Amino acid sequence: MNDTPHLPPALATGIGSLPGTDAREAAKAATGSFEDFPHLPELPARGPGADMIGRTAGLLVELYARVEPSGWRIGDRPGRDTRRARSWLGEDLDALEEFTQGYEGLLKVQAVGPWTLAAALELKNGEAALSDLGACRDLAASLAEGLRQHLEEVRRRVPGARLVLQLDEPSLTAVLRGQVRTASGYRTHRAVDRQTVEATLRDVVGVHDGGPVVVHSCAPDVPFGLLRRAGVAGISFDFSLLTERDDEVIGEAVEDGTRLFAGVVPGTDAPLSDPAGSVMGVRTLWRRLGLRPGLLPEAVTVTPACGLAGASPGYARSAYAHCVRAARSLADNPE
Repeated sequence: MNDTPHLPPALATGIGSLPGTDAREAAKAATGSFEDFPHLPELPARGPGADMIGRTAGLLVELYARVEPSGWRIGDRPGRDTRRARSWLGEDLDALEEFTQGYEGLLKVQAVGPWTLAAALELKNGEAALSDLGACRDLAASLAEGLRQHLEEVRRRVPGARLVLQLDEPSLTAVLRGQVRTASGYRTHRAVDRQTVEATLRDVVGVHDGGPVVVHSCAPDVPFGLLRRAGVAGISFDFSLLTERDDEVIGEAVEDGTRLFAGVVPGTDAPLSDPAGSVMGVRTLWRRLGLRPGLLPEAVTVTPACGLAGASPGYARSAYAHCVRAARSLADNPE
């Protein structure tokens, strides 16, 4: 077993984003659906500053970003876009605090990780911060300090909760492979050295001192081994994108105590099978790996495949309830 902060068993949770613009409705859904592992909702439909990049840019310390026609660009001083992002986050925290009075279990908060942020935020010249490793270092340091302050704020508002930090890294594989396009679209930024990527992630993971960190990516080929070495307690992924090539790294992760956040429920409106059917693939994987069935509830948390921002409100509620039922099926009948 590794010395990464332990993540206790929790059967199901959400990824982060939900449809709509009502912070209280979203907090009610997240806390009511997942009684033992709620999360702080994100509502990108409100517009720039509520999207995942803008929301995390609002957390940065001594770095600011504003909206340009091409996306979010780093600037010299806070403007209305920064103020808007911080205001919406404040609304979301107010709503979460209201619905978590006296709560003492796991509570997840999400932010964009350093490499997806570096791939998305532009420097003054219009190129991604990813084009300049010095800028990447500054951005990661600013993010780390912002996350430290954010976690302190959530602890103050929900003092009994055990916080789990989720870093969203959908661009991580593209960063490692040199597949992030330049501003012109004609070239790609060169691949970042794996050791540099790992060291930066380790530094950001380290801000949640003594607390578990999960990295989420709904892209193919999630680098399980690199993330484990960076010290994450859990890895969140779209289960449908796994191939048998991933078997070995998945087995190693489970044996090392890394929790798998298996995204088995579609992130946009789709017919939902019976709950047992949704986790059939997880059981099949377990048999293929020769892992002990009784380990399943301790090693797997059931989630949607990705955020639910593109779903209808009704489907989002159904998807959350379905995650809970599917997780219960896995726990009751692991074989």
